[in-house]
Amino acid sequence: MSGTWLVSGMWPGRRFVAVVAFLVVAFLMAAPVLSAAVPAPAETPAHGSLAGQLLIATPSMGDPRFARTVILMVRHDTGGAFGIVINRPIAERPLAELLAMLGDKDAPVAGEMRIVAGGPVQPELGFVVHSTDYSGPQTIDAGGQTAVTSSRDILRDIGSGKGPKKSFFAFGYAGWGRGQLEGELKGGSWATAPAEQTLIFDEDREKVWDIAYGRRTQDL
Repeated sequence: MSGTWLVSGMWPGRRFVAVVAFLVVAFLMAAPVLSAAVPAPAETPAHGSLAGQLLIATPSMGDPRFARTVILMVRHDTGGAFGIVINRPIAERPLAELLAMLGDKDAPVAGEMRIVAGGPVQPELGFVVHSTDYSGPQTIDAGGQTAVTSSRDILRDIGSGKGPKKSFFAFGYAGWGRGQLEGELKGGSWATAPAEQTLIFDEDREKVWDIAYGRRTQDL
């Protein structure tokens, strides 16, 4: 894997607003690029695809960037793999504040948007991870229980009550080239577990790794 974390922990006051404003604008401007960043579908690996499952860093994980991370796998095939870390929270902010940064200052919106660091690769790009009750032109099915979308429309729809019931915003992603993830699996860096919406969207982020690791199906 490549890249470094752009954001971590909680950003205070104006610094947080400035950073999120920059990243949200980058997210919207990079939407066409984002689709290209996601690996194109290829053949299913010999041992099966992990798309739609959780990838859990084991205690023997040697890369400190991924210590105790839980990753929702979006794509996994012979061409590579792509996933989003779900348990690296940054902050939770009013959705109206995010939309105001985009110029929608008068939008009648309510609620807040959780923001997480989704991975060290291209952290300037953004994703909305959400339940499958919403779909748009840039939506990617992540295994039947969750989906990923990158567009201005989903943010507006969430703010107006027409979006998915469950969602969070992620900057960056975790990516692997051909055969790279398989090598890390064989090396014992990762375990797997079924993806459940409650764990992905509702559970306390501080408890996600412990719960997911406790539900692991096997250490690969």
